[in-house]
Amino acid sequence: MTIKAIAISGSPRAEGNTQTLLKRCLGHLQTADVEVTYRSVGSELVKPCIACGKCSQMKNRTCAIRDDAFHPIFNEMVEADIIIVGSPVYFGSATPNLMALLDRAGYVGRANGHLFSRKIGGPVVVARRAGQNFTFAQLLFWFMINDMVVPGSSYWNVTFGRAPGEVTADEEGIQTVDRFAENLLWLAQKLHS
Repeated sequence: MTIKAIAISGSPRAEGNTQTLLKRCLGHLQTADVEVTYRSVGSELVKPCIACGKCSQMKNRTCAIRDDAFHPIFNEMVEADIIIVGSPVYFGSATPNLMALLDRAGYVGRANGHLFSRKIGGPVVVARRAGQNFTFAQLLFWFMINDMVVPGSSYWNVTFGRAPGEVTADEEGIQTVDRFAENLLWLAQKLHS
């Protein structure tokens, strides 16, 4: 059975630090023949959830709100065994596009039999200076409320950097993200053996 992983970036900066970290995680997974997908919602229009409740009425894995980004990424999330999300800290929290995607995915997933239950994954956060703890917790809460399994690491999956590539100079942050990716792989292999 092939293990599938998706990493979703909320950063509007292509080739930025969030992408660097997520692709690093995917690189670890890929070395063990995990099928990987990278997606970015940073520059996509993802409309926010309006709590209309139509996903609970329709029960067909769709959201009544229409935009170009949500449904293709949501379907990839449902197919994935591993979901990793990443965001830079924007005014003390995750980016709005990423949270719009996650809010809607959570509602639709729960309305259709808890589609993310017992999948594995977790967040990765990039901060210039501060706000990383709240952003990490904000994203972690999404995994927890969706009944997912989040492996730990040697510290929280947070790195520091502003200019593209600057996170690679954060040695402890990179070691933490690497260990997180290793733990994702280890857990996925245990669950699929």
